[in-house]
Amino acid sequence: MNQEFARAVPVGVRNGLSGGMAISMPAIAQFWQHPRKDSVVEQIILGQKRSCLAISEPHAGSDVAKIVTVAKKSKCGKYYIVNGIKKWITAGMNADFFSVAVRTGGEGAGGISFLLVDKNDPKTAEGIDVKHIKTSDAKAAATAWVYFDDCYVPVENLMGEENAGFKLIMANFNHERWLICAGVMGGIRMILKDCFLWCQQRKVFGKKLISQPVIRFKLGRMIGAIEALEGYMESLTFQMANMDHSISNMMLGGPTAILKYQTTRTMTLVVDEAVQLFGGRALTASGMGKNVEIIQRTYKFASILGGSEEIMADLGVRQALLFFPPNAKL
Repeated sequence: MNQEFARAVPVGVRNGLSGGMAISMPAIAQFWQHPRKDSVVEQIILGQKRSCLAISEPHAGSDVAKIVTVAKKSKCGKYYIVNGIKKWITAGMNADFFSVAVRTGGEGAGGISFLLVDKNDPKTAEGIDVKHIKTSDAKAAATAWVYFDDCYVPVENLMGEENAGFKLIMANFNHERWLICAGVMGGIRMILKDCFLWCQQRKVFGKKLISQPVIRFKLGRMIGAIEALEGYMESLTFQMANMDHSISNMMLGGPTAILKYQTTRTMTLVVDEAVQLFGGRALTASGMGKNVEIIQRTYKFASILGGSEEIMADLGVRQALLFFPPNAKL
């Protein structure tokens, strides 16, 4: 569904409508043990409420273990008092629920917890403020700063156990990264289609573009990269859908990271070739090249969000080494 949505809806609008929900609601559904959980999830799915994932900070992007937003217990023990800043939060401007990474313990991954912050709670809402961030993406993405200033969150809104949130966040990242890949796949297939149609109709020096060997070579590169990526993604999707969830979290973190790396590298190739094929129309926000213009302006979002390419490649190799015989030789 996300692939097809990506074909028809600009990335900014898509992120604002479903992006924040798609990467935050699974955490609520899986990790929040509360009587209200089913009701909250239902409201989000039906579009009555909106949610977002609030992890990144000005000083901590891909390095989640470095977050500094702090949550301390109130004297009465009924609340976490949250203070800190989150940045680049997709759909944060309109969110009712925030799945938030906070520091409840010491430094590093072992001191992180995962909280559900409900802006509909009047006491909680007093400590939350959001501000729009202007990015290369459309304003519809509702990308935001999120400020927590003595924000009171009921202790019942802790997802999982205190100081054990890092593993939950990492597990949620698998789904988020897969979702990004699905959206990219839909987008680059749409671009490939536009390139084929354009090369069939555009004439240069009295000949159609498609008649030129160098143009067919460019299209062939795009097709080969996309189809190979689709096979990898379908294989990984099958495993995600059929593995036990606990095993999936342990075994598929590395392959999912490599999938995201290869997906965004493939998108870079496709976008680069598409711009060359469309020429000036790829830089024009209307007309026959409008789809290419949108993606060439925004394609690096997928390369950064959910973990940068360098982090993804490194994570994939490090995860593989966990199961690799340490003394193996040629």
